[in-house]
Amino acid sequence: MKQITLVCAAGMSTSMLVEKMKQAAKTNDVEVEIRATAEGDFKEYADKTDILLLGPQVTYMVGDLKSKYESQGIKVDVINTADYGMMNGEKVLFDALNL
Repeated sequence: MKQITLVCAAGMSTSMLVEKMKQAAKTNDVEVEIRATAEGDFKEYADKTDILLLGPQVTYMVGDLKSKYESQGIKVDVINTADYGMMNGEKVLFDALNL
């Protein structure tokens, strides 16, 4: 089962997107665990993460997080701004799984 962690500045706005992604996973019969956290708390979840998605507001962190975590086998990417704004959980879910 893939584990996806979404990170944003405070962990609040991504929580809504996580719920939409969970609904999409259930609808499409995809076994995945999804959580949201603030960027400062991510290290607690690093060992439980296969895919790390960054909210558009923390795009500036992508280079640092890629260099820190991709060597540990964690895929790191930024959520598409339009999909984030529209809370398109299904698209974000499948974009993540296709990394």
